[in-house]
Amino acid sequence: MLSLFLIFKAFCCLLTLFYCLLMGIYITGWLCLPGWRVAAGFKPQTPVTIIIPARNEQAHIVACLRAVMLQQYPPHLLEIMVVDDHSDDNTAALAQEMAQLCPQIKVLRLADFMPDAQPVNAYKKKAIETGIQHSSNPLIITTDADCVAAPQWLNTLVGFYEQYRPQLIAAPVCFTNERTFFERFQTLDFMGMMVTTGAMAYLHTGNMCNGANLAYTRHAFETVGGFKDIDHLASGDDMLLMAKIARKYPGGVRFLKNYGATVFTCAQPTLQAFVNQRVRWASKSGQYPDAGITASLILVFLFNLLLLFNFTACLSGAFNLCMIVAMQFAAKCIADFIYLTVGARFFGRCKLLWLFLPAQLLHIVYIAVIGIWGNLGKYTWKGRTVK
Repeated sequence: MLSLFLIFKAFCCLLTLFYCLLMGIYITGWLCLPGWRVAAGFKPQTPVTIIIPARNEQAHIVACLRAVMLQQYPPHLLEIMVVDDHSDDNTAALAQEMAQLCPQIKVLRLADFMPDAQPVNAYKKKAIETGIQHSSNPLIITTDADCVAAPQWLNTLVGFYEQYRPQLIAAPVCFTNERTFFERFQTLDFMGMMVTTGAMAYLHTGNMCNGANLAYTRHAFETVGGFKDIDHLASGDDMLLMAKIARKYPGGVRFLKNYGATVFTCAQPTLQAFVNQRVRWASKSGQYPDAGITASLILVFLFNLLLLFNFTACLSGAFNLCMIVAMQFAAKCIADFIYLTVGARFFGRCKLLWLFLPAQLLHIVYIAVIGIWGNLGKYTWKGRTVK
């Protein structure tokens, strides 16, 4: 029994070391990733289509479109495509009203382009695909209907594209307008994801992105067959497409590290909505072709699961694990605090770090639970139940 305990203790220490090394790699990659600024007096030359898939977003679609209309971008180079995904509310009607004010806005109803008998699991992919089919510009930019872009967002994205000519650009996303501890916790967690996204892009250890702020060329999308072979998954319109483009165009995927290119959205207001969102994100984890991402996800999941197991065992009377738990938790806090600090500085949200310790406790449980649920369970999103 003693030898088994020593083996288990050594395993806990080794896993903790690997976790800290992984966080160190992400921190180093982010800090080494150079920031980029659009040149003074920049005048874009690239025609752009912004595609906004929307389902039941009557509370957000007007603000989203207003932010896009306020972009300092030549109108003759801009097309805004709203694709209504079978909304049950007034999303399409509100988008049509905005189209009356801005000739660049076009509104499509996904239902008009889908046979009634056609089985579909990936409605968002279908909406994006439909928008691309009905557009003509060479650069596609996607965002979500519940997002608001900074005024220089489009100019910054296109300036980066025109300088480096990548096939795909991932750009920052951040939560905003938090009112509760739970929403602030989500912002901290999401800033960490952005650090990982930028670090992986710089180190070429994997491909991460968020469809709320993504740009890619029409040529690349068509060359890789769009969403073919990944259209059976409800999620993955961003990262799985990115993986396809990265395989076809080595070195053609980049991350734009510029706060002015950030798109803002709100955290999930309830626990149920949060769980559904994160389960939806986790549901595609088994489909990642990048070994680096898969290994990182497994490592983070196992570390947090083991920490939760050891903590629960201590509460149940296994006091010989208390020192291990203390070591694991202390190492996690140190590594994660540095990791989140670099993200908070980039987004100007350092005040959120006051919530770091209670957020850590919630983070351990959330990673362990979502890691299991995302691969075994089903979730509800935008009124649809997905297995």
